[in-house]
Amino acid sequence: MTEPNVFTQYIQKRNVIVKNKKILQSSYIPDKLPHRTDKINEIVEIIAPSLSKDKPSNILIIGKTGTGKTAVMNYIGKELKKADPNRENCAFIYVNCEVVDTPYGILYNIANQIITDPSKRIPFTGWSLDKIFAELTAYIDTEDKIFIVVLDEIDRSFQKNGDDIFYYLTTINEVLNSSRVSIIGITNNAKFTEFLSPKIKSRLGEEKIIFPPYNVNQLQDILYERAIEAFDTELLDDDVIPYCAALSAQEMGDARRALDLLRISADIAERNGDNRVTAAHVKSAKNKIELDAVSEVIKTLTVQSKTVLMSVIKNTEEGMDVMTTGDVFTTYKWICEVIGQSTLTQRRVAGLISELDMLGIVHARVKSFGRAGRTKEIELNTPKEIVGMVKSDEIFKDLESYRPPKQTTLDF
Repeated sequence: MTEPNVFTQYIQKRNVIVKNKKILQSSYIPDKLPHRTDKINEIVEIIAPSLSKDKPSNILIIGKTGTGKTAVMNYIGKELKKADPNRENCAFIYVNCEVVDTPYGILYNIANQIITDPSKRIPFTGWSLDKIFAELTAYIDTEDKIFIVVLDEIDRSFQKNGDDIFYYLTTINEVLNSSRVSIIGITNNAKFTEFLSPKIKSRLGEEKIIFPPYNVNQLQDILYERAIEAFDTELLDDDVIPYCAALSAQEMGDARRALDLLRISADIAERNGDNRVTAAHVKSAKNKIELDAVSEVIKTLTVQSKTVLMSVIKNTEEGMDVMTTGDVFTTYKWICEVIGQSTLTQRRVAGLISELDMLGIVHARVKSFGRAGRTKEIELNTPKEIVGMVKSDEIFKDLESYRPPKQTTLDF
């Protein structure tokens, strides 16, 4: 018998509703992908010649987040391996450029999915790009097959490193004799190719395939398919899946968000010890997802941006529900002095306020005073949980025992 521990009360309270949670993960690839058969067929038709060792065209897949781009390519990758189980004619290579975003990392990742001989593996670091490229092409050519290389979130690498990696990959066939490489890029940025050099642009996007957002009915179909596999749908209130689909349809038809809503709703019901998933659980899941998203944004803010945000928080706590840029700047200078941080100009602080406004963390609107000029009226637009997270940041540990200076002026 298991000895009582801190988890005992939670295990006893939890009522298991979901039989297989991985099915509700966006990374799970089901046997059927509703409403993407046409896109699957379109891509399969292009890359099918690889099974006969004929090079397919390069493809650029474009679509917003959650439109099934990654799921479709991983599904096709599984089917391609079924069609050629011993990889005699073709090989499917997948790289997520959001995770691996440097030219070295991408070439290293591709090479070590292809090179099976441990003595010939490329080291994690230390080589030049030219040396990796030479070793990779030499090994590929000995294989005498077609390599389908999928670069997901392809624009992430470009944003960070320019188009060097695309030059290597789109020119690789010029130095190969026996094997060939086809590139399939996946991006949610429709303007991504506008920044590439004309030569790389024409080679990379030989064929473009656009994935449209899912509508509310399509999202319901996707959720029903997953729910049937994941748990007994009788444990769902009738309005749960339509509610998840409707909320996600408002967010540009994002199937990932719909799945997240359903999965987290079920998690909340289980943690509460409830027997069914209801619309109330979906509402709680929506709030949790939005809160988590804001938390991630806050974590990525620079110290200066956090200091500006803390200035807005301090002013709000002092009863200033609406404040001007000058009010924020006065408190900002005081905080910088207390924590020993360098001070930016008021113009730069105003720019950081605009950035916080764009992120939805504060609300800033311009107010005109005619000939007297204009300023911004700023309000805090952040849940109390996030305010607590900002205040607990290590850089503000010395602020608790201080009160900000009393505001006596307005800026015009």
